[in-house]
Amino acid sequence: MAIIQWYPGHIAKAEQELKRQLKNVDVVLEVLDARIPLASQHPQVSQWVGSKPRLLVINRQDMIPEELHSQWVAWFQSQGYSPYLTDAQAGKGIKSLLKAAQKAGEAVNEKRRSRGMRDRPVRAVVMGFPNVGKSALINRLVGRKIVQSARKAGVTRQLKWVRISDQIDLLDAPGVIPPKLKDQAAAIKLAICDDIGEAGYDLQNIASDLIDLLKQLHFTDVLENRYHLEVSNFTGSAYLSALATQRHNQDKERTARELLNDFRKGLMGTIPLELPPELV
Repeated sequence: MAIIQWYPGHIAKAEQELKRQLKNVDVVLEVLDARIPLASQHPQVSQWVGSKPRLLVINRQDMIPEELHSQWVAWFQSQGYSPYLTDAQAGKGIKSLLKAAQKAGEAVNEKRRSRGMRDRPVRAVVMGFPNVGKSALINRLVGRKIVQSARKAGVTRQLKWVRISDQIDLLDAPGVIPPKLKDQAAAIKLAICDDIGEAGYDLQNIASDLIDLLKQLHFTDVLENRYHLEVSNFTGSAYLSALATQRHNQDKERTARELLNDFRKGLMGTIPLELPPELV
């Protein structure tokens, strides 16, 4: 198993600023990766957020089978959360999320009115691990490209307030990640999904871990259909070596990158790396 640690300076700085700004926030939108909704939940967010309304945004719904959508929503609801499925790239699920954010913040203006004060825009923060789609989500909520967005970790470096409408302001926060990744099984899933920076892991180890995980989840047909190489008798590492010999003249690094890119771009199909706990 690969050992993964990644905590660049800009994330440490952003985390401190985010904690300060949370005092000014009315509602929290925590963005998760639909392929790994549990691994992409930051373990300290509950502590930071306290009693503020918190909506879970399960982004990249297009990258998991449709039958899992309602199952994840039901599971998170059973845990006391308000989950919303989105595909920020395609703009799906955005309107209902925006309405929910405004509704969650209504109590602020009710209190202001009771004191004879004017309404102000609800202040929401969009937060989560790097590269789970926060900036793409904000661009969809605003209706135009207002923050930089790319499918790689670490693009957003600073906190930035964005006015969506007269009703809501959004704080775009850089990805946050624990200083130490104690749950290495979760860290491996984050690396596979490109939700932490490449500097934190070895590409070949993570590609091997992906193969082992796909075998464990009974997705061996996905590998065999795409690469025309039977996987059952191989460990992840041995399969990567065999694949490198077959495809790239024994270049394991190139093969590892190709394998991970195929998964990350959805070229293998809609593959969840986690299931709601009662389905496991």
